[in-house]
Amino acid sequence: MGTFSALHASSAGEPARASSVVLLLRLEGFAVAILTAALYAHTGARWWLFAALWIVPDLSLLAYLASPCRGARTYNAFHTYLLPGILALVALLAHTQGPLVPVALIWANHIAIDRTLGYGLKYAEGFGFTHLGRIRS
Repeated sequence: MGTFSALHASSAGEPARASSVVLLLRLEGFAVAILTAALYAHTGARWWLFAALWIVPDLSLLAYLASPCRGARTYNAFHTYLLPGILALVALLAHTQGPLVPVALIWANHIAIDRTLGYGLKYAEGFGFTHLGRIRS
């Protein structure tokens, strides 16, 4: 039994449903999406930059061509708030006026929208196995 299965299996063989937890995580994603969009607007950066870069974190999906395990690891690395948080912190500590803070906000917004839609961090069993439950096609 894999990581996802061991942590989320119910007696019926289906993923356990923690609906209140999943709902809170999705609402949290929605709140972060609104916050990052508002902060982005406050930076004065151009919205074409937001639109152009918003999908970039999903390029990490290409790692699934190597294997589900590599795909999950790469996807997760680019879909946690850690890297955009570090990027924003470095930019703020360096007092840069460049695009680093807007890029970090775009990146965090992408993650937040993904979480709002139920696309969570992935387990090695495959793209559909996430910390927010199984993605049904």
